[in-house]
Amino acid sequence: MEIKTVKIEKPDEVNLILGQAHFIKTVEDLYEALVGAVPGIQFGLAFCESSGACLVRWIGTDDTMTELAKQNACALSAGHVFIIFLKNAFPINVLNALKMVPEVCRIFCATANPVEVILAETETGRGILGVVDGLKSKGIEDAEGIAWRKGFLRKTGYKIG
Repeated sequence: MEIKTVKIEKPDEVNLILGQAHFIKTVEDLYEALVGAVPGIQFGLAFCESSGACLVRWIGTDDTMTELAKQNACALSAGHVFIIFLKNAFPINVLNALKMVPEVCRIFCATANPVEVILAETETGRGILGVVDGLKSKGIEDAEGIAWRKGFLRKTGYKIG
């Protein structure tokens, strides 16, 4: 077995969701979940088929996001992995809908942070061991940090009062 890492290539402001599912119909079911969760959502989705033709299956509503998804899925080339890039939505807007898709086994991360995926490669194929999502901690939140966090959440509408 060989351990490899793959850096997800994307613009800094673009959010991604990386997960694992188990069946080719996942592509269409995830598409339906995304467009049902956020009207007008712009995204690209790619899925690494891990049996039969072993192709990267793809779909999307935005050409740029779809190309990002296809390129990163090819770089990962890991069994039954899907990757979604979001343009005018955030993971928080769609995660519950995605988790409700029967084929979805797990979500590894949902972030705009830099992401590195840790893979195990064997003679059979590749699988995700885990992800590095963002930077390492720089300290403990103080009173000023708490005030900033609470203000930010209220300013963005995620919390009220």
